[in-house]
Amino acid sequence: MADAVIEFPTGQVRQRLSGAADKRLHAAFAQLRAGWRRDAGLSPERRDEALDHLGRALVKYQAALVEAVSQDFGSRSPHETRLADIHASLSAIRFAHRHFHRWMRPRRVGVALPFLPGRARVQPMPLGVVGIISPWNYPIQLALVPLVAAIAAGNRVLLKPSERTPRTSSLLERLLAEVFDPSEVAVVTGDVDMAQAITHLPLDHLLFTGSTGAGRQVMRAASDALVPITLELGGKSPAIIGPGYDLEQAAGRIAVGKLLNAGQTCIAPDYVLVPHGRELEFVEHFERAVTRLYPRLGDNPDYTSIISDVQYERLLGLIDDARRRGAHARFINPAGEALEPARRKLAPTLLWQVPEDADILRQEIFGPVLPILPYTALEETVGIVNSRPRPLALYLFSHRKLDVDFVLARTRAGGVTLNDTLLHAAQDALPFGGIGESGMGAYHGEAGFRTFSHEQPVFRASRFSAARLIRPPYGDRIDRILRWLIR
Repeated sequence: MADAVIEFPTGQVRQRLSGAADKRLHAAFAQLRAGWRRDAGLSPERRDEALDHLGRALVKYQAALVEAVSQDFGSRSPHETRLADIHASLSAIRFAHRHFHRWMRPRRVGVALPFLPGRARVQPMPLGVVGIISPWNYPIQLALVPLVAAIAAGNRVLLKPSERTPRTSSLLERLLAEVFDPSEVAVVTGDVDMAQAITHLPLDHLLFTGSTGAGRQVMRAASDALVPITLELGGKSPAIIGPGYDLEQAAGRIAVGKLLNAGQTCIAPDYVLVPHGRELEFVEHFERAVTRLYPRLGDNPDYTSIISDVQYERLLGLIDDARRRGAHARFINPAGEALEPARRKLAPTLLWQVPEDADILRQEIFGPVLPILPYTALEETVGIVNSRPRPLALYLFSHRKLDVDFVLARTRAGGVTLNDTLLHAAQDALPFGGIGESGMGAYHGEAGFRTFSHEQPVFRASRFSAARLIRPPYGDRIDRILRWLIR
C-alpha cells in the first residue's frame, strides 16, 4: 500500500519517542495487560454488549467522522466515506455480532485408537493484548474492522490510527472511549515513532496495514519479541480483460474501482491488460465512463483529493517519468477545468505504450493513474502477472470458464473478483489478506476471529484409557502392542 504509512526511520525507537509519548504508550499498554491478568479475555456477554454499543456509537458519530475525513484529505467524497468507511465498518460489526458465538464453540475432533475412550476438542481462545496499526486511506474501516475481529475473539486491543488523518484519529479515540474501558481498548495517537514503538512491545499479536517497505520493518521489529503478525500490504493488482469480453463494460467497471477514493485504495486496479490492438478503444470507453461518473473534477464533492502534497507530487513524477520514456498519456478532464495543485485534485490519467523500465510499472501507484498493457494471448497475461510480486487483488473479465480456470490455476493473488473490481473485499464471509509481498495472514469475518484466536487443543483422558498399557516398566506386553501399532 504505497505510502500508506511513512517508512519507519532507522535507529532505536525508545531513544526517539518523546518522554511524554513514551509514558502515554506504556501506561496504555500497562492498563491492557493489567486487565488481561485480572480478568483474562472479554466474556461473551461483554463482547455482545461492546459490539452493540460500537455500532450505535458509529452511527451517532457518522456525520462528524465524514466531515473529519474530508478535512483530513482536503476533500473526500462524503458518500464514499459513508459507503467504504462507515457502512463497511457497520457491516463487519453486525456480521461478527451475529456469528461470533458460533465461531467460538469448541470443535470435537477424533481420538487415536490407543487413547480411546478419551475425548479431544479444539477451543478458540483469545490471544491476550493485541496491537493494530492502521493507515490513512480508509481511516475508519481499516481501524475498526480488525478491531471488531479482535474484540469478537475476546482480546484487549491497542490501536494506533494514522497520523496522516489527525482529525479522524482524534474522533475515533473519543468514540472508542465511550464504548470501551481503558483496560479493554486503548487508542494511542502520534507520529511514525509511536507506530514503531508499538512494534517493539511484547504484544500477543500485531496487525499492520501499510506499505510493503514498512511491513518489512514491522516484521523485523516484531521478530525481536517473537510477536506473531498479520501484514496487510499492497502491490501491483492487475485487471485482465479476457478475449471477447465487452470492452465498454469492463472499462466502466474498472473506472469505478480505480477512481474510488481517487485510486488511493490498496486493491485498486494498478494496471490493465487489454487484447493487443484494442488499447485506444479501451481509452475511449474509459474516458466516457469517467465523464459519466465525474462530469467535473475541481469542485465536485464526489471526486476525492490526493491525501498530501508529497503524494500528489509523487504521482506527477510517475506520470512524467513514463512520458519521458515514450509513453502516451490521456488526461481525462471532462469539463476542461484548471485544476489547482493546492486542492490536489489529480485528473484521471491513462498511459499506454509504457516501457517496462518506467517507474510506474515498478511502484504501486496508489492514485488515479492507470497504465494499459497489451497482450496477444491469454497465456501471456499469466506470464506478465507472475513476473511481478504476487498482488493483493486480481481482476479477470471473462465469461469463458476455460479462461477463468486457466488464469486462476496459474496465478496467485490475495483475492479475486471476476467481472468487476473491489467487490471480493466487501464480502464479510470472505477472508481478506495478501500473499507474498502483498502481505501475510487474513482478517474479515470468521478469518479475523481465527487470526486473533489461539486454537487451543484440549484432551480429556478417560479413567479407563488404553494409554495405561504403554508405560514403563516395558516388557513383552509393550512389544506386542508396538508390533500391532507399527505394522
